[in-house]
Amino acid sequence: MDLPRRRLGRTGVEVTALGLGGEGILRTYHRHQEAQQVIQAALDAGILYFESARAYSDSEVYLGHGLQGRRDQVFLTSKSHGRSRAEAEAHLHTTLTNLQTDHLDLWQVHDLRSKDEVMAIGRPGGALEAFYRAKEQGKTRFIGVTGHHDPDILRLAIETYDFDTVLLPVNPAEPHHRSFLPLAQEAAAKGLGVIGMKVLCRGILVELFETGLPFFIHYALSQPVDVIVVGAETVGQVQELAAAAATFAPLSPDQQQMLVDNMQLYARQMMYYKP
Repeated sequence: MDLPRRRLGRTGVEVTALGLGGEGILRTYHRHQEAQQVIQAALDAGILYFESARAYSDSEVYLGHGLQGRRDQVFLTSKSHGRSRAEAEAHLHTTLTNLQTDHLDLWQVHDLRSKDEVMAIGRPGGALEAFYRAKEQGKTRFIGVTGHHDPDILRLAIETYDFDTVLLPVNPAEPHHRSFLPLAQEAAAKGLGVIGMKVLCRGILVELFETGLPFFIHYALSQPVDVIVVGAETVGQVQELAAAAATFAPLSPDQQQMLVDNMQLYARQMMYYKP
C-alpha cells in the first residue's frame, strides 16, 4: 500500500505518516501469535514506523520477534518512564534486549505530567543524562519527549531541554479542553518532529460517531504532524488504518470544524487521558 511519507522534523528522516502504536494487541502478555499477525499486517501495508515503551507489557518482545530481518528497513522507537539516570539506563538495556537490536531510532522520555518531573529529568543524576549519553554512544539516533496530561508541562519540557521530537494528542476533541494542538504548531515551528497520538481516543470516536474512521485519520494528518501512531487489535484494523492513511487528503477548515463541533458534548469523556 502506498502510504504518504513525511520528514520527521529536524531529524531529516522520512517516515510513513502512519505508524503502528504500542497499544492495542501489543500492550498485552501471552498473545504472541495475534501480536505477530498484527505486526506482519503493518509491514505488509507498508508501515515503517513502529512504537513501543518499556511500560507497554510485552510490546517490545513482540516487536523484537516480528521485526527480525527487517530492522534496517523500519524506524523503531521506544520510551522510558524512568526519571533518574539509573532507571533510564536500566530501561534502555532491557528495551534493546527485548527489541533484539543494538540501537533505537528514537528513544523518548515517557509521559511527563508535572513541573517537578520536568525539572527532575534535567538534574544531576536525572534521566536526561542517560538519554544524552545513549545518543552520544549510538544507542539511539534521536531523543524525544511525550505527554498527554497538560500541554503547559510538555511545552516547558521542549523549551527547557534539547529534544528532536515530541509526541502529543491529536484529535478533534482536543480543542474543547486544554488543547495540545497549538503546541503541535509551536513544536513544528521549532523544527521538532511532531508525532500524534490518541488519534481515535481508544476507538471511542469511531464507536460514537458515524463519520467513519478515515475522517478521524484525515483530521489528524491535517494537523502539523509528521506521523501519527495508532494501536490495533486485529489484522483487519491495521488494514483499515492503512487504507485510511493511503487515501489521505487534507480536510478543509470547515470539515475540521464540523468534527470539532460534533465532539462538544462528549469531549471530556473522549479525553480520558487528561486529569
